[in-house]
Amino acid sequence: MRAAARWTQAHLTAHRPAAVLTALATAGITISLLLATALFAYAADPWQRAFTQSSGAHVWIHTQGGAPAGSLAGLDEVRATSGPFRTVRTTASLQPGDARATLELRGAATRPTTAAPQIVAGRWLDTDTDAGATKGIVLESSVARAMWAKPGDIIVLSGFAAHLRVVGVADTAEVPFRAGETPGVAWVLPSTLDASDAGRDQRGRTIGLQLGDAADTDYVVQRAVTRLGADQITDVSTWRQAKAAAEGDNQLLGRLLGLFGLGALLAAALAVGGAISTRIRGHLRDISILKAIGFTPGQVVRMFVALHLGLALLGVALGALLTQVVGTLVPGRIGEAMALWRQLPGHTWLTLVISGGVVAFIGAATCLAAWRAGRVPPVPVARAAAAAGGRASALTRRALGLRVPPALVLGWRGAFHRPLRSSAAVARLAVPLLLITIALGAWTTLDRFTSHPENVGLPAALTVRSDTLDDRELRQLLGSQREMTAYPGAEVQALVPGQTGTITLRGLGTDARPHPGAVVEGRAARGPDEAVAGQGLLDLLDARVGDWVRMTVAGRPHVLHIVGRSIETTDGGRVVSTTLDTLREGDSDDAAPRTDAPLRPDFYQLVLRHGADPDSAREALSKASGGRLEVRETPNPADQLSAVRAVSVGLIAVLTLIGLVELATTVGAGVRDRSRDLLALRAVGLTPRQITAVIVSATAFITLAAALAGTTLGVLASQWLINLQGRASGWGAGIAQCPAPGILLLVIVVAVLIAATAAVLPAARAARRRLADSATDLL
Repeated sequence: MRAAARWTQAHLTAHRPAAVLTALATAGITISLLLATALFAYAADPWQRAFTQSSGAHVWIHTQGGAPAGSLAGLDEVRATSGPFRTVRTTASLQPGDARATLELRGAATRPTTAAPQIVAGRWLDTDTDAGATKGIVLESSVARAMWAKPGDIIVLSGFAAHLRVVGVADTAEVPFRAGETPGVAWVLPSTLDASDAGRDQRGRTIGLQLGDAADTDYVVQRAVTRLGADQITDVSTWRQAKAAAEGDNQLLGRLLGLFGLGALLAAALAVGGAISTRIRGHLRDISILKAIGFTPGQVVRMFVALHLGLALLGVALGALLTQVVGTLVPGRIGEAMALWRQLPGHTWLTLVISGGVVAFIGAATCLAAWRAGRVPPVPVARAAAAAGGRASALTRRALGLRVPPALVLGWRGAFHRPLRSSAAVARLAVPLLLITIALGAWTTLDRFTSHPENVGLPAALTVRSDTLDDRELRQLLGSQREMTAYPGAEVQALVPGQTGTITLRGLGTDARPHPGAVVEGRAARGPDEAVAGQGLLDLLDARVGDWVRMTVAGRPHVLHIVGRSIETTDGGRVVSTTLDTLREGDSDDAAPRTDAPLRPDFYQLVLRHGADPDSAREALSKASGGRLEVRETPNPADQLSAVRAVSVGLIAVLTLIGLVELATTVGAGVRDRSRDLLALRAVGLTPRQITAVIVSATAFITLAAALAGTTLGVLASQWLINLQGRASGWGAGIAQCPAPGILLLVIVVAVLIAATAAVLPAARAARRRLADSATDLL
């Protein structure tokens, strides 16, 4: 035991930098995996907790005002219902002229027992105090946050003569509010709804269905449409949509951290395994001496395994400790995720499982590499010198004949004259560089959303609505602004074939002035009945570009020819876009046209001139309209993914540490191999400086090959992974952006420079060793 301890101490002293880098890299890997687990829990738990506590509904059916929605309670699959509630669609703001939010007001005399809103601030409605002159309203928490509303605030609602007082804020398990996409939910007393002067097209009914089996969701929606009629259904939302919307971008961050954490774990295992194999080759004589004095093969293997498992345990303990102590202090959603995760019952055992998994994985790689130490014979064999030598190739002799500097020629030969060993070193060093390139690809793609949103389906910077200006006045006002071009638009909810859910049918632009949306497959819609669709819609309908699709809007069929695929970042990509003219024609095909046909645009999308500032344009519009316009910036996913940049920086730092571990191994192997050739190199007339250059260039050539392979494969992998994520989220492929060639070149140059710099000092020491010392390395 004393001999093993002394050997371990001497080994750590000789390789102190590599040991420190290994422990730090393992700590970084542990932090990445723990944060990924916390983000997954943070993404899923709030919705699940709200659904369970409120006894949530699996399906919400929104119907016309005269539909017998209460009859759906008789479906066999329905266990309980919430409602039906009479509803009114309206817009709300804290002050006249402030930003507005679309609300679905539900009339509820008492708090529902199924899908019960969970009060988080204030109280529920009271029939005695909230039915007077100042009527009360309870806001769902997501719309309350969007409006900056809290209990006690007075809000202004269109269609209501009297203002309403916010008496409470509640959490639900329904699809949250998103400006311009999903209306917010609010509850008022039935008598408050009676005071609204909303038209028939703004009134409806909503019922929540709690099912005995959540897997029956689609079937129940079909039965509901069959029973009520497709013309009576205005919208359908399910628990799956609500869960996906609640999880949002936290799932993406979790996947990113998890992917890079696992990739870094693989890279670290390869680096540790390569380091052990290299050190075994460099200490064959010492291992033989250990066996000669009585060490068994098992004891030798256990020494190597214990040493590197100790480093892994140190790194994992450091990573877990930093995550627990500092994790909650990180600003943003990562800190919030850690705070929530620590309150969950599975937090302790998940931390132990992840930490143990990291140690076990690195331990497995350590065992495989250390097994070779047990096979070293107790009597050293002088065969390494013969293997290291060999006749120079014709290419080497020709290069020397062309007066290429000998250091470069011999460095190239030293780097690749053992193809199998060189390929293994290149592969181990290429893995962290590949992952760094993928991280840079994610960063560049995020920058593309920010700097060139028109290329990812977001050409319009602003969206304008008005309840007080007629369409002619609004067009004149927008036309007077020289820095923007206005495109009219309208949206309706449509039932898909099979009637298992609703999608968004959007009319944008006109035949004379088409909307400048980006099309990544096929072409833009130009003719009648032509449309472009998002990936989520194509997946939902199992359709492709070129197909004809049929959908139903308030009982009226729309048949559209999908001529292209666009990138749609809203509603999970379940959006089909055509021109406003085509949408109007579809609504007027019937002999009795709809009373709510979008004959006037619901909104205008504003495409700004290149270089124009959205904030300045919004202020100019508000000033020109006298505060009668609702102007909103178009939601950009990049605004909610800003944490990706910080995550990428941290991951690149961890991967750099792993690369330095492998680089230390490569430098050590190169120095050892060239030390055996010192006699020959000096015999042919090379000076110590030239010998140093040979060792440094050999290391640089291996790093250059790894950097070229890693960045090339990283570009291809980042394109595939990002587009795969885009397709899974419904946005569609085509969002990935390669890092700029200059950035990739910088990565390669920096990697080579770091490798050359790290090799200079060990190479100089080796070049100045005495010949007698070099001779002993032949054993």
